[in-house]
Amino acid sequence: MALALIVVFFCALQFTVLKLPLVKLVQVGVGICYTFVGLVIFLTAVTVGFMPIGFEIGCELAKRPYALVTAGFIIGMVVVLAEPAVHVLNKQVEEVTGGLVTKRSMLIALSVGVGVSIGLSMLRIIIGFPIIYYLLPGYFISLALSFFVPKLYTAIAFDSGGVASGPLTSSFILPLAIGSCSVIHDGGDSILNYAFGIVAMVAMTPLITIQILGFKAIVAKLLRNRMMMRRLQDADDEQIIDFV
Repeated sequence: MALALIVVFFCALQFTVLKLPLVKLVQVGVGICYTFVGLVIFLTAVTVGFMPIGFEIGCELAKRPYALVTAGFIIGMVVVLAEPAVHVLNKQVEEVTGGLVTKRSMLIALSVGVGVSIGLSMLRIIIGFPIIYYLLPGYFISLALSFFVPKLYTAIAFDSGGVASGPLTSSFILPLAIGSCSVIHDGGDSILNYAFGIVAMVAMTPLITIQILGFKAIVAKLLRNRMMMRRLQDADDEQIIDFV
């Protein structure tokens, strides 16, 4: 149904504005077929595999609260590695920045950020407090960092937040949180209060970690410049060669 609406809208544009040639229409049709098959396979896998397994893992981990936080951190780091959009973003960032921001540094920053967000979310489920206690200081820190880091890192960070909170987070991490909450707080309204909001956490932490990466680059550059100036100031006059 979702694809049908897109196809209808495209056909309307084709007859009124676009008027693409037949070759392009065939390419678009093949792309729509690929999209349909991919969506069917993905949604089937989510219904049969991701959501039930995530729920069961959450229920089992909830019996050991300390293991729940640790496992949440590890699972968060691993899940972001499986997000296809993350790898696309990292490749594009490395190409656009000319290697200034490498794929490896981006991947590490995103993995740590998502891992921390999942671990903190599991801690919130165990203790039971509103998510605003995380979001308010978290976004305040991310906005404060934007005044001190290069705008390039700020732009990358805000894009990374949306990319990290992709389909795997919604289809696996959220059921895991729901399963944990159903055991710790006996389900009910507690699921709405404590399990939901985990996607917002995943979208927030990359804003901080990527900008910290930019802040680290600035500090490293300042230290290199200071060391270079110190070497020039401490140089012996005998080492200076006069070519005149």
